Amino acid sequence: MKNLKLLFLSLFVIYHLSFITLIAQAAGYVLPYPSYMPGHKLYRVHQLWERIQEYWYFGNLAKFQYHLKMADKYLVETKTLFEYDQHFLATQSLKKSNRHFSQTSLFLEKAAKEEKDISQKKEILKNAAVKHTEVLNELLNRLPEEIIWREEKKESQRLAIKELLEGAKTIREKI
Repeated sequence: MKNLKLLFLSLFVIYHLSFITLIAQAAGYVLPYPSYMPGHKLYRVHQLWERIQEYWYFGNLAKFQYHLKMADKYLVETKTLFEYDQHFLATQSLKKSNRHFSQTSLFLEKAAKEEKDISQKKEILKNAAVKHTEVLNELLNRLPEEIIWREEKKESQRLAIKELLEGAKTIREKI
């Protein structure tokens, strides 16, 4: 009887520790430091290099990693640009992040069809989605719903910031 109680207690502790580990892993997902930002003279060269790199990644799991890395990079770029009131450039970066994040799940599905073990990659993607959603919620709370963006010598345009951020959250919540 004493051994049975000890067994149940051990299983109970192990069960609850596994949830704590999952929560800690999601909280431990780290977004990268932004590299060259729009306006820097090497930004276009860096973007060209990224496009070339895309062809360097072979296989569905490698392409998954590439697109997740790019989604992270452009989300950080978005956040930084919003902090410096560069709303137009920030929305362009967020669109790039959304496109890359959407690609991640497509390449995971292709890898699953090839009967590859994607359980670890799925967990990474879930943690990334949680972290991305945190950043997007922070931006939603801080930014106006829309803004009229006026560039020098160009026509002004309406930027639906809230709509774009909500759409980005939806993409991440599908994971």
